[in-house]
Amino acid sequence: MHRKKRDSIPPAPVLPESAVAAVGADSGITQTCLARPPLWHNFSMTEDRKSLTRLYFPGQIADHGECILPPAQAHHVARVLRLKAGDEVTMFDGSGAEYPAAIVRLDRSAVTLRVGEPRERDRESPLAISLAQAISSGERMDYTVQKAVELGAVRIEPLLSSRCVVRLAGERALRRAAHWQAVAVAACEQCGRNRVPEIAPVMAFGDWLGRQSGADERWRLLLAPHTGVRLRELARPAGAVTLLVGPEGGFTPEEEDAARLAGFSPVRLGPRVLRTETTAVAALAALQTLWGDL
Repeated sequence: MHRKKRDSIPPAPVLPESAVAAVGADSGITQTCLARPPLWHNFSMTEDRKSLTRLYFPGQIADHGECILPPAQAHHVARVLRLKAGDEVTMFDGSGAEYPAAIVRLDRSAVTLRVGEPRERDRESPLAISLAQAISSGERMDYTVQKAVELGAVRIEPLLSSRCVVRLAGERALRRAAHWQAVAVAACEQCGRNRVPEIAPVMAFGDWLGRQSGADERWRLLLAPHTGVRLRELARPAGAVTLLVGPEGGFTPEEEDAARLAGFSPVRLGPRVLRTETTAVAALAALQTLWGDL
């Protein structure tokens, strides 16, 4: 009997500039996008012919120009997606617009695309949610990042709390943050978002909590399965939302008390205790259904 494979994380062959900076200048990632005269005069891509293949470009895209993909992304396009010269794709650079493009040259180490007119496509939720997630182990954190991006989170902040199984510091923490940023990029390519959520640097829970200010109108929610009110019992938030989710085993009582003192209101999703990766996804979906765009 064959087991059904878990929901896998789509490959993310290229990082945005913030992630490249995190892993260092020796990463070998380069990119070029040049404004050039049109290679043909009738280049166009209507909505009816919009390609399902979306590519993130880690730099500014010049309309009516050429983009040369970084080597890792070029390999992904040529060897994994098996695209060829003449194939059409949609490109975006995180600025909010997307660009119809076509492959004009393709070889083992480089892929060049001709870019058309930009199109403004706003797929961001009216409810701005930042997810503060205590780091979970293995693929669980990848899954949380992927689904949080699909569900409209604008920022993801990985936290190290007392009960976190994973311990990250120094270069290892930088590499993991860069990896999660790449997962966020791949999720945007899949779900159609043209703005890439930022993955914040890994922080200790206490340090992060000390930076939270209650002076603004941000709505601060602590997912606590045994206390608090249900989300649907709350009034519509007046501003942005920060959602705080614990690790496997949850936050300690001391951490929950500290979060309350920092202005976080405990809420619960229902009578059942959810896994940490399920909690974030369910809470984001509930928030978007109640006050967002689901």
